[in-house]
Amino acid sequence: MDETAALKKKLLELKKEHRRLDGKIARLEDARPFNQLEVQRLKKRKLALKDRIIKIENDLLPDIIA
Repeated sequence: MDETAALKKKLLELKKEHRRLDGKIARLEDARPFNQLEVQRLKKRKLALKDRIIKIENDLLPDIIA
């Protein structure tokens, strides 16, 4: 598998996990009372995933010289 294909596969995995965390956070926040510490931890993980997703998307885009 070449590097681009590996990056695309990793990108799909990260996006899937990001969506899963989004749903889990929503379910936790709907439950009353909810564990604020766990929600904060999950949001931090979700943000880290988003940063990795953006980095991989940028790596996949060709450099354009203006």
